[in-house]
Parts: sequence; C-alpha cells; structure tokens
Amino acid sequence: MEELTWNNPAIADGIAAIRTGSPFVYGLTNYVAANLSANVLLAVGAGPAIGAAADFPTVFPAGAGAVWINTAALISNPAEPLADAARTAHEAGSPWVLDPVAVGAGATEYDAFVKSLLDHRPTVIRGNASELIALSGGAATGKGVETTASAEDAIGAVEELARRTGAVVAVSGPTDYLTDGTRTVAVPGGDVRLTQVTGAGCSLGALIAGALAVVPDALTATAVAHAAFATAAERAGARTVGTGSFAVALLDELSLLGR
Repeated sequence: MEELTWNNPAIADGIAAIRTGSPFVYGLTNYVAANLSANVLLAVGAGPAIGAAADFPTVFPAGAGAVWINTAALISNPAEPLADAARTAHEAGSPWVLDPVAVGAGATEYDAFVKSLLDHRPTVIRGNASELIALSGGAATGKGVETTASAEDAIGAVEELARRTGAVVAVSGPTDYLTDGTRTVAVPGGDVRLTQVTGAGCSLGALIAGALAVVPDALTATAVAHAAFATAAERAGARTVGTGSFAVALLDELSLLGR
C-alpha cells in the first residue's frame, strides 16, 4: 500500500495552495470543537465561518470553497440546518466533508439522521473506525465518541463505503487510511496526544475542507490534510510535554508548515 507523507511534493503543494488561495470554508460543528477547528484553518491560511445563524446554512455553502459538517453540531442545533447545508453544498457543487461523530454508538434517531446526509453526496467522509464501520452497515461498536476498533479493522468497510457513496473515505488511527474505493493510501505519523485534545479529529475535518477548496482531486486533498496534520502533530509532540502545550504547539506547527 502506498504511503503519503509531508515529504511527498503534492502534500506541501496543497498546503501552499491553501495559503495562496485563502479559501472561504464554511462549517457546522459542535461548540466543543469550533474554536480549534477555526484556528486550524486560520493556521494554514483559510478563512473559516462556523455556525447556523439565520440563513447561513442555505447561503454560505453555495459561495464557499468547501464545507464541512460535523454531525455533533446537533448538540446545539436542530437537524434542519445540517440538512440544509448539505443539500445546498451538493446542489451548488461545493465539495463538502461529512464527519459522522458517534454514529453507531446506540443513538438510533441520531444514526438515522446522519445516514440521511449521505443522500446529499458528501465529497469526503472522515471518522474513526467504529463510526465508519457502522456507517457502512457493519456492527455498531462505538462507545460514545470513542472507537473500539482499529483503523486496520475498518479498511474493508471504508473501501466499500467509498464505492457505494462515491466519496473519499478516511479512517483515523495511528496510521490513517484514505480510499476512493479503488485506490487506498496510508498516512502514518501523528502523536498520541491528538486523542487527548478535545476537537482534534473534528478539526481535521475542517482542514480537509480547506484542502478540498483548492486541490481538485478529492483523494489528494484528503491526503494533504492528513499528512500535514500528522506532521504538525509530530513536530508539536517533539517539543512539548503536556496536552495543553501540545494543543497550542499543534497550531504553531501548522502555521509554520512550508514556510
């Protein structure tokens, strides 16, 4: 299986394209992750807007370079704005990312809504192994927002999900696996503290959207985001001790990538 890392020229070129293009990226996410997600995008030069105020969900996706929808936004929003944003993005041709947080953890009504968003054809779906196994129709094994399966366990499921939906599907773990259903690549690296900082995975979804706004190929864009995030995390981890300083250093290292 091919590995993609920061040393691949396409990865650095993708981050450079975000900095040059300064794309507008619109997102709906949960209040826990919103701050980090916005700062991750700002660190690489994108311009984020987050939230479902008034008619944002029916206006902003049409003019955005890309959109991301983290379904845990339902914590503080009704279902309609998420459905509106997904539908608007799809109809406008704006690429969009679905992050199906906690799907498969036993909340039946929530799971049904998350699966309904697939009707609006996300460009990329990203999540942990339990979430993506459940979304593909496999046995639900998640515990809240945490996975009980490994990324390697999910490779077959994410490949099937990609073929069925037409989306690029990305599963996170110590090594991330990204697939369009035909080609599957591995992105190694990162730092264990990414699992100990609230909103880190959610902000990766935002970064994927930032890359989608300027990189035409969805699999390449997804790899750009994952490899950049992994490299920034490794560099942050090498110079910090605790989780708080790591979170700040992660943003610093993202802001320094390619400079």
